[in-house]
Amino acid sequence: MADNYTTEAEILLVGFNTTWEQGVIVFIAIFTIYLLTISANILIISLVRANRRFHKPMYFFLSNFSFLEIWYTSATLPKMLTDFLSKKRYISLKGCIVQFYFCAVLGSMENYLLAVMSLDRFIAICYPLRYPILMNDKACVQLAGGVWFMSFMSPLLPVVFLSQLSFCGPRVIDHFFCDFSPLMELSCTRNSISEISYTYIARFIILGCFTLIMVSYIFIILTIVKLPSTSGRQNAFATCTSHLTVVFIYYGTVIFIYVCPYESLSVNKVVSVVYAAVTPLLNPIIYTLRNQEVKAALKRVIIKLKELERATVN
Repeated sequence: MADNYTTEAEILLVGFNTTWEQGVIVFIAIFTIYLLTISANILIISLVRANRRFHKPMYFFLSNFSFLEIWYTSATLPKMLTDFLSKKRYISLKGCIVQFYFCAVLGSMENYLLAVMSLDRFIAICYPLRYPILMNDKACVQLAGGVWFMSFMSPLLPVVFLSQLSFCGPRVIDHFFCDFSPLMELSCTRNSISEISYTYIARFIILGCFTLIMVSYIFIILTIVKLPSTSGRQNAFATCTSHLTVVFIYYGTVIFIYVCPYESLSVNKVVSVVYAAVTPLLNPIIYTLRNQEVKAALKRVIIKLKELERATVN
């Protein structure tokens, strides 16, 4: 049993059952994804801050979203990467609860930010004349601050009650990070306040934000259809496609895990890798490839770098 190998305050993270050779291959793949994710999101943040054209609400929230993605991947992937090359896949109980809390905070923040970004697009397209007034700098900062505050507060109650539970052995989590359901499997108390509150809070945030996003886009689409010119309709919809693509990719995995959980742990782990590692990499790529302004800015940066390189060589 795992209790023979762990101390009272340690939990074994099973992760993925791989051979050493397979672990090295997966390590290289995940590490590459992690580096690309960090680099791509830092690039977007740098472009938004350096280019005055991007000093708009849409890009302000996009830079917040990119900053979130950096921490979102960093909350799980470094530990996961270490475990692929280590025989001691242990984490302290307190460390496990702390990791779960920050994963919950960052997951909540992603939901809130996607909802705020849809609200921004809704006002921009449905009320274009009032957009500069409603979405001024002060309003954007207040919305972003509200997102951060609500994200840190949302999982606080379940985590406080979770930390007060007693945990029965064997302390083994069949996952690559400390998520709520695997942690509750170790608890001696089921249907506790922690479990009930987390279930309702998670579903309220996920389904509430997703519903708000879908309602916003219903009104957006109805407004776009009524536009007189074809080019106007295309331009209006072009500003939304990137965000809508990210929404469907993200909620396709999150709803599967947290709203309609599948009984197979192996399937849940694979889906968790998608939203923990793959989705944060896809998001900056989607926003870059689907956004003409970002593509143009990237081209200008590449041209300047080439000119700088030529000047250095000469």
